[in-house]
Amino acid sequence: MHAYTNLFGLINIPSYGLMIATGVIVANIIAMIIIKKSKYDLNDFIIMEGYCLFGAFVGAKLLYLIVSFKDIQWDKIFDFNYFNNLMLAGFVFYGGLIGGLVFVFLGGKIHKINTQEYIRKFIFLIPLIHGFGRIGCHMAGCCYGRPYHGAFAIVFPENSYALPGVKLFPIQITEAILLFTIAFLMIYLGEKKNYYYTVEFYFIVYGIVRFILEFARYDEIRGIYMGLSTSQWISLGLIIIAVGMIIKKKRQK
Repeated sequence: MHAYTNLFGLINIPSYGLMIATGVIVANIIAMIIIKKSKYDLNDFIIMEGYCLFGAFVGAKLLYLIVSFKDIQWDKIFDFNYFNNLMLAGFVFYGGLIGGLVFVFLGGKIHKINTQEYIRKFIFLIPLIHGFGRIGCHMAGCCYGRPYHGAFAIVFPENSYALPGVKLFPIQITEAILLFTIAFLMIYLGEKKNYYYTVEFYFIVYGIVRFILEFARYDEIRGIYMGLSTSQWISLGLIIIAVGMIIKKKRQK
């Protein structure tokens, strides 16, 4: 059920992975420009990014396994094909965000790098890469929207993760556009306005965006607790944490 993109008629590449790779390349090009301009240490940035990407992969997969625990056929877990498909498919963004940040701080302590400075400077990389990931979701049909007959409704073909032949709300593309907007607004605030609260800005704005967009999601494996999805609860948590961070910093000043 994976969507593939044929490159130059030579090789088929999973579309989601291709878009993530594209996002990482674009994000790194922008980051290199900022590093050169601001005279940050390139080696430290590469170390931080390596820890972040590894932690993001582990966290995204771990949260997916937790959320979809009841739907996993544990009796087949030692079947190579089933286990391989389970590991290749299914990632939850918020798990990746949490895992990535945890590993970044871990890497900072190990290598004695000012982690907070790098996170505040380059936090825009997360929504930027995430936006490309949502385009990949659209290409594969995962994380699809509710049945919808309004403007820009989309219909997925057979063999996609989404409901085939049904008009759906374009949730993936909508979120991708909003993520790109958040990312470039953060670049503007950080580079032109020297804005300090970049992390808090991201947590609050994306938390609100994700909380609202979750009501338009229609895929089943999302975890529902007290009427809200796992991602909605995490969104609320991020907003509260960000507000607390801002209050704490202002009191210190």
